[in-house]
Amino acid sequence: MPAPARSSGDLLADRRYAWAEGALAEGDAGAAADLAAQVLELAPGYGPAWLLLGRARAADPGLREQAAEAFRRVIALDPEDALGARIHLAELGEAAGDAISPAYVRALFDGYAGRFERHLVEGLGYRGPALIRAALVRLRGPDVRFGTVLDLGCGTGLMARALDGLAGTLVGIDLSPGMLAEARRTGLYARLHEGDLRDGLARERPGSADLALAADVFIYLREIGPVLREAARVLAPGGLFAFTLQGHPGERGAVLGADGRYAHGVATAREEAEAAGFTVALLEPAEIRRQNGAGVPGWLAVLAR
Repeated sequence: MPAPARSSGDLLADRRYAWAEGALAEGDAGAAADLAAQVLELAPGYGPAWLLLGRARAADPGLREQAAEAFRRVIALDPEDALGARIHLAELGEAAGDAISPAYVRALFDGYAGRFERHLVEGLGYRGPALIRAALVRLRGPDVRFGTVLDLGCGTGLMARALDGLAGTLVGIDLSPGMLAEARRTGLYARLHEGDLRDGLARERPGSADLALAADVFIYLREIGPVLREAARVLAPGGLFAFTLQGHPGERGAVLGADGRYAHGVATAREEAEAAGFTVALLEPAEIRRQNGAGVPGWLAVLAR
């Protein structure tokens, strides 16, 4: 979750907010709700306290509507929803459309950039870039080389490093300025663009790329079809789009899990790919990372333009 604003502007409110966070972390939702309410008496416009109040109330099935109202107050204060209140509303069963907002993803990764790689690789056993590289070599041979490569959701540059020897000109696209600053330090990218995936792709000329990549990126998108269609426009004939998906037991649709990420049905992914004008070159089960000691089921896909 993104870090809250540093201060409510009231020292006493900030102190009580810290106590409320501690109470919720220790499992005392009632005390957390009481303290959050006290914070809001002192600083009624402090969004993080409304979010905390909602999370505390959501722990009691009898207070679900009050929890939802607290989350709605967060969105009223910040319609872009950098704190991710829509995710909590979705968990309560409220139809929220795209529950994960770009502002939330940006805030999440800006606060995460400095420790991202260690946590992802060492803590979660993240394998997306390695899986994608191996798949590309499998399909095109060990001497394959791609002239222009678009790294969608490039993060700190893990995918760029995994492509060593395979990529000519690398272009990175990411929502998070903090992540892009880390990617810039690698010296591996010819260009870096701050923005969402569709916006970044829209800046590229038709048929100008040989390879597009999205490693562990679609977990933050409910609908992947628009990105697939824009990638198809940008890729040259014969170009490839390789990506990973988090999976769910069903065949279709996207499901927002308790981990705050979208899992996609494999049949829907195949249908969206074909509708965008791709041929499915590879679509196979893959354990994309580990969570709480268990493998997270997913899919490794390579589409051909």
